[in-house]
Amino acid sequence: MQTLVLIKPDAVRRSLVGEIVRRFENRGLRIAAMKLVRFDADLSRRHYKDHVDKDFYPPLEKFIASGPSLAMVLEGDNVIQVVRQMMGATNHLEAAPGTIRADLALSTRENLVHGSDSPESAEREIPLFFGKDEIL
Repeated sequence: MQTLVLIKPDAVRRSLVGEIVRRFENRGLRIAAMKLVRFDADLSRRHYKDHVDKDFYPPLEKFIASGPSLAMVLEGDNVIQVVRQMMGATNHLEAAPGTIRADLALSTRENLVHGSDSPESAEREIPLFFGKDEIL
């Protein structure tokens, strides 16, 4: 099973990429693809298609386009559930201790990471960032 993980611009700016990748690797997840990406308005709308009409979307689009993100395809047993558990709640103040967001996030909007929330989301999101020939 595979999932998409994005290490967002706030984490890249704060030099947290290595720490976040280390956590996933230490958990036994395998990196099948990885690259730096820069969101533009089109990619943002396609990736966040379910949120485009919501009030919080304009600031989200501005944030996600504010710098590079690291896109990864991770593989492993129950990878979607494992990644989401490791990330913690979207609101870092509600995230369980030891999760990425509880330990490292500074705000709810700039919450360091994104992970696909279901197999269907992963199937839709991965091709936005990677061609089949880019995934090992």
